Amino acid sequence: MSGYLSRERKVAIEAVEQASKVCKLVFKQLVEGETLTKGDKSPVTFADFSAQAIVNSILEKHFPNDPIVGEEDSKDLQGESGEKLRSKVVELTNLVISPSLSEDQILKAIDRGQYEGGKSGRFWTLDPIDGTKGFLRGEQYAVCLALIEDGKVKLGVLGCPNLPHDINNEHNTGRGSIFVAVKGRGAFRRPLGGSDEDETPIKASSITDLTKTKFCESVESGHTSQSDSATIANKLGITLPPVRMDSQCKYGCIANGDADIYLRLRVSATYVEKIWDHAAGSILVAEAGGRVSDTNGDELDFSQGRRLEKNVGVVAANASIYDKVIEAVKAQVSS
Repeated sequence: MSGYLSRERKVAIEAVEQASKVCKLVFKQLVEGETLTKGDKSPVTFADFSAQAIVNSILEKHFPNDPIVGEEDSKDLQGESGEKLRSKVVELTNLVISPSLSEDQILKAIDRGQYEGGKSGRFWTLDPIDGTKGFLRGEQYAVCLALIEDGKVKLGVLGCPNLPHDINNEHNTGRGSIFVAVKGRGAFRRPLGGSDEDETPIKASSITDLTKTKFCESVESGHTSQSDSATIANKLGITLPPVRMDSQCKYGCIANGDADIYLRLRVSATYVEKIWDHAAGSILVAEAGGRVSDTNGDELDFSQGRRLEKNVGVVAANASIYDKVIEAVKAQVSS
């Protein structure tokens, strides 16, 4: 695809594809068929670091002057205490990326994610694995990459390795998708491992009957107020049970018309969302014709550094019902 940000788009898709590949490899090697000790997050830790090393090294190769806001840093990989973890991350990274990277190159690539963001200039933001518990359960997780210019998201790519191609027929369909959106150019979906020719445009639903809408929210009650969501759904006349899944795959479902509403309602007065948890997903929904805001109806402001300091929660919905949804959300969260 040529035109605005075409090179950035191509590189971002390549980076997310390769990071998704290492995530699937880690799951197959370390999770599938094994009984993990309760609380053992080592597989997702290996995948997190390896995915960030892969994405950041690809971005550095093509855009060496672009800083990156990433979730991880290499401190847990340093020194004697980090030797075992470091060795595994190097091994996994080099099973996917070519040419191979040295240990030092991998650590430096991970630490390219320490940029603080801000109001001006251009930078990338990355969540190497969004949905760690979903990853460990073999359910939904996402590799999330976005390009931000002067505080505005211009490009977003989501890699969703486990998302069914048809969410309503998940046992008889393929899995794994890449979602991509460029500002003003629409939203698209392609199978993981596919090509430009496999891309298809996607649109948010246009349903107006709230009683027939589907809403999605986080699996983890610590990420969103499920009780508030239930109250809002009841007030709107929504009768279908919520679709609960981890990660920004929820944004993909809204953009693809598989769900109509996504609510992320703050559970703590002090919690502030991270930019890497919403940048890619928010532009995807917007370019698919949906609307995204915080729970006050304000636009998500990505110019405040590494966190959405000026926003509270997130609401995404198709454009036909957004106004009614945000009205109900405002009434609930202010009560």
